[in-house]
Amino acid sequence: MSLIIGIDASRNRSGGAQAHLIGILSSLSPEKHGIIEVHIWSFSSLLNLIPDQPWLIKHSPPTLEQSLTKQLWWQAIHMEKEAKSTNCDILFTTDASTLCHFKPMVVLSQDMLSYEPGVMSHFGFGKARLRLLAILFLQNWVFRHSDGVIFLTNYASEIIQNSSGLLTNVAIVPHGVGDAFRVTMHDDFSPPDDRKPIECLYISNTSMYKNQWNVVRAIAELRQHGAPIKLTLIGGGTGKAQELLQKEMEKSDPNHDFVRQLPFVPQHELPMYLAESDIFVFASSCENMPVTLVEAMVSGLPIACSDRGPMPEILKDGGLYFDPENPESIISAVKKIHDNGKLAKDLARKSHEYGNHYSWARCSNETFSFIVDTYTRN
Repeated sequence: MSLIIGIDASRNRSGGAQAHLIGILSSLSPEKHGIIEVHIWSFSSLLNLIPDQPWLIKHSPPTLEQSLTKQLWWQAIHMEKEAKSTNCDILFTTDASTLCHFKPMVVLSQDMLSYEPGVMSHFGFGKARLRLLAILFLQNWVFRHSDGVIFLTNYASEIIQNSSGLLTNVAIVPHGVGDAFRVTMHDDFSPPDDRKPIECLYISNTSMYKNQWNVVRAIAELRQHGAPIKLTLIGGGTGKAQELLQKEMEKSDPNHDFVRQLPFVPQHELPMYLAESDIFVFASSCENMPVTLVEAMVSGLPIACSDRGPMPEILKDGGLYFDPENPESIISAVKKIHDNGKLAKDLARKSHEYGNHYSWARCSNETFSFIVDTYTRN
């Protein structure tokens, strides 16, 4: 078999989507799958991050550097023609909101906002909600008309198919995690010390379903009861969620003694922040696959985690769970880890072992195996 694979990455704007693409292509052994060429279409700044390979042909149409409307127009009108002109046997599209109609095509699902029960209510009845509804209807149509769909977790597969209807050719292929996050487990889970406060870390952009303000309230309550503990939030944000967070920070920590919020931090710098932390907190109530949670797992940190979505599927018994919308529940989970060094060590060991299951080599192999298998079916 001598296959030519096309990849439509014209919409890969988020950090997670870009990391996924770089990870699977950097780990790909094309000869193993009978692939002779891979053509990829995207914007130049992303293509520059992908290592050059003799079998990888990069395409950067100027339109993909322009407005979203023009990008969508290009995808709808030109993507199919481009794939055919390069003799692609099958197209892999990394955004399920595609307007391309190439056949056969495998679609990657990376977005849960339109599907997660209860999350839509956070967006009121304005443009944001209409956008999510439009995405839901478009993605359901794409899923039903694609030749194969890749989901990141069993949870996402089940919830989305409850909306789209049962799909006939599906694979569950979780994200990988970079080697820079992997550490050798250590035994330094010392009891709290007034001279060295426990450092908590939460990495995620501020959004209504991320619940950062509840985490701030919980940490403030723990400090009021004598716990030497601090919190770093990484990700930045805007809009109503950032306003709620800012208001809670001004109320709970007016002197900026124990909470700091940092803007977006490049992924290659995150291992440093994880290495300097003692407890990882993950309070999201909507995820397709929680990449920053897995990065914390392989970094060897004890984790207090939201009990929503796919988080229990990923973390299993490697963390303590809480209701992300209930500060008292967050307090309980963090306090147990804070007060018990043995528990912290046991949780870190378990989550580290589970996290090591997620590699880009595995993700790449399973992704392209499914793409090839889908081609043979057609």
